[in-house]
Amino acid sequence: MAYFIGQGYSDGFTAHMAELLDGLHPGRLVCLTVGTDEVCTACPNNSGGVCCKPAQVAGYDRGVLAACGLSEGAVLPFGRFTALVQERILGIGKRRLICGSCQWDGLCSSQPSRWAACCGPTKEWHPFIEN
Repeated sequence: MAYFIGQGYSDGFTAHMAELLDGLHPGRLVCLTVGTDEVCTACPNNSGGVCCKPAQVAGYDRGVLAACGLSEGAVLPFGRFTALVQERILGIGKRRLICGSCQWDGLCSSQPSRWAACCGPTKEWHPFIEN
């Protein structure tokens, strides 16, 4: 999500991701999952709620949760989640350790995170991280 620029697995996936991002304002509560989730609903690799690469996706999800000190089922504001991801993964260069094997790695490596401007290790304060 941090690097989404309107490209995806299919037109349906791309449209769904854009719509999802439009609705995820900082205060919206999200429930963190491991495996197929709302992001995956329009993915062509999702067949009846089951991903064709479940171990790979679960590995990415678990890696993000562990790096952020979160657990599956945690509910928190989207802004807090994105701030944690930016500060504990993206902003300190750990993204490739978690999802560098993804087919979209080149796209993610070629641009800054959409959340870099609002939070990260060089920022003194962020409204969704308690200091």
